[in-house]
Amino acid sequence: MRLFKRRKSIFLKLLIDQAKRTEEGIEHLKNYMKSGESSIAKEIDNKEKEGDEVRRILIDEINRTFSTPFDREDIFALSRAVDDILDYANTAVDEMNILKIKSNPHLVKMSEILEKSARNLHQAVKMLASHPRVATNHVIKVKEFENRLEIEYRKALSELFNTPDDLEGIITILKTRELYRHLSNAGDKCDEAADIIGDILVKNY
Repeated sequence: MRLFKRRKSIFLKLLIDQAKRTEEGIEHLKNYMKSGESSIAKEIDNKEKEGDEVRRILIDEINRTFSTPFDREDIFALSRAVDDILDYANTAVDEMNILKIKSNPHLVKMSEILEKSARNLHQAVKMLASHPRVATNHVIKVKEFENRLEIEYRKALSELFNTPDDLEGIITILKTRELYRHLSNAGDKCDEAADIIGDILVKNY
């Protein structure tokens, strides 16, 4: 019986670990947007790789375990959404380096909002089994921050398209728009993960 319980609890531990690494990675993203230091960019990449490894272990556990604490489809979907958050963040930083685009106040603001969302997502996963009402409160906050991120994203786009319309300006618009989109997509994945947690709470509590 104890072994059975340990096998079930490992899924929660892995989800929490994955959400924690995502929060840490997004914190590095915020710091990178503020400083542009290459060493911080490397830390984001490291967290993304660590998160990938945790997800691989979780999928292996899903395939090996008959009984899971929640629907295995929900566990898989939640893990995938959490993984995608950091994937988008890492891609944004990679493209900033490749395209030689520097940060700006909108990228800083978006990364700050995203960090708050990732922090609440991590807390929601931590509280999922032990304190479902607290988890619900964190889910609500994640969705609030996603709305704020979407507002900032649209504001950033609006200002971006007011830049000079010469060739160099157009190229800058296209490059920067992709960066905004990556962070907006990361926010969408936070929102998706929050929805999955909400579904789990409804089904199980």
